[in-house]
Amino acid sequence: MVTYILAIVLVAFVFDFINGFHDSANSIATIVGTRVLSPFAAVVWAAVFNFAALFVSEAAVAKAVASGFVDTSIVDPNLMFGALLGAIVWNLITWYYGIPSSSSHALIGGLAGAALAKAGLTGITFGQKWIQTLSAIALSPMLGAIMGFTLMVLVYNVFRRATPHRVDRVFRPGQLLSSALLSLAHGSNDAQKTMGIIVGLLASSQAQAVFAGQEGWMRFFYVPDAKVVPPLWVEVMAYLAISLGTLFGGWRIVHTMGSRITRLRPVGGFAAETGGGIIILLASQFGIPVSTTHTITGSIVGVGATNRLSAVRWGLAGRIVWAWVLTIPASAIMAALSFWLLNTLYPL
Repeated sequence: MVTYILAIVLVAFVFDFINGFHDSANSIATIVGTRVLSPFAAVVWAAVFNFAALFVSEAAVAKAVASGFVDTSIVDPNLMFGALLGAIVWNLITWYYGIPSSSSHALIGGLAGAALAKAGLTGITFGQKWIQTLSAIALSPMLGAIMGFTLMVLVYNVFRRATPHRVDRVFRPGQLLSSALLSLAHGSNDAQKTMGIIVGLLASSQAQAVFAGQEGWMRFFYVPDAKVVPPLWVEVMAYLAISLGTLFGGWRIVHTMGSRITRLRPVGGFAAETGGGIIILLASQFGIPVSTTHTITGSIVGVGATNRLSAVRWGLAGRIVWAWVLTIPASAIMAALSFWLLNTLYPL
């Protein structure tokens, strides 16, 4: 059992790495698309600020994932493993096709699917966190679009008499700050979801039976309750994994986000990143596992719409929306199948 639980913890960090790999586009697409930084410099910049979120973020999102979506009494290693496999498979499918889907909602869908497979509807904790998360599917891109549009209009009014060259001179370095803000926000929300999975796993009755009263390194794996603050080693490893994933970058999605939705200049990149970063940080503060992908895509669309509606490639945006709609049910189905297979091979 010890080896099995440790293997699932490792898979959780693999998911976190894939999350950074998959969602690196959120942090760097606009700064690469506007050519403020080279792709390599951009991923290093984003990775540093993803990890820096360790020092400024609380654990509200981690607690929500660990205890706010499924009944903690039914959680076991197979359930958490199935949830992770469902999310990982969906992330890889959408990465392969270059579609910016939500790693957050893939994980939530995976949790729901595995819980349904084990206990039916009674395994789901229908309550505040579900309401907030499902509402955020619709609200986060809308709020991102409104924020991006508003910031862009504000900038246009402040700099209405400036030449385009002067505006670029101001916002090229400004975009370094906005990209850092967005990367910090990404780390503060997304890395915590993996922490929540690990805490939920280690708080399960099977894990507690194994690690309670242990000495040496095994004592660090004892978690008394799913609502506790994640152990320091979990926090450090989660932020490190997502940062390393960002370093490798998801270039297919970077291309989609950075240039195919709408063409951006540094001023537009600044507005999109700042708007998205503010929305995500607010969500993290309230413990809502919001989709960074939804939010920054909405911000980019809002910025593009300030020029003219035709500046946005609405066909591509519609394809992205369909990926959002499908993410939770698709990852739930994959997680349910994974749980049934795991339970057949290794019944607990």
